[in-house]
Amino acid sequence: MNNTNSTSDVLEFAQGQKPALPSGLNILTILTFIGCGLGFIGAFWTYFNAEKSYKDLVDAQSKLTEAPAWAKNMMGPDMLELSRKSMENKTPIMLLTIVGVSLCLYGALEMRKLKKQGFILWLVGELLPVVGGILFIGAGMFKGFALIGIAFPVIFIILYLMQKKHLIY
Repeated sequence: MNNTNSTSDVLEFAQGQKPALPSGLNILTILTFIGCGLGFIGAFWTYFNAEKSYKDLVDAQSKLTEAPAWAKNMMGPDMLELSRKSMENKTPIMLLTIVGVSLCLYGALEMRKLKKQGFILWLVGELLPVVGGILFIGAGMFKGFALIGIAFPVIFIILYLMQKKHLIY
């Protein structure tokens, strides 16, 4: 009896196996799932609290004379206008956010299967709320604390681009 395997048997076994998920991609997709959960919560939170946030900012305007300069910049007339636009456009902003987060979630699931299309879906989902914010709120949304909301997508885009080489399907 011959116990050696032929080369074709070994190659068929290797071709039939799916490559393992790289650890970097695994960590990024897990962080994306966490971010998607926070994104869904944030979309609804922002929708239901938009009017209250605007009213609180209007009330805070009377106290700005006593505030330091950095606080005046973050709560001045520009921020009041951004808050008003956010309140007026809360429905389309929420819908775009939910669609974007859903695309990110589905894209991350696809990337866990090592599918290239997952990256494209994720990227569209990541950029959609930013573009929607520019359309409905204006370019002023890139001031103050809103920059943190832009920094995370940029960091994740760079990190996913570094992992894109592992997507083979």
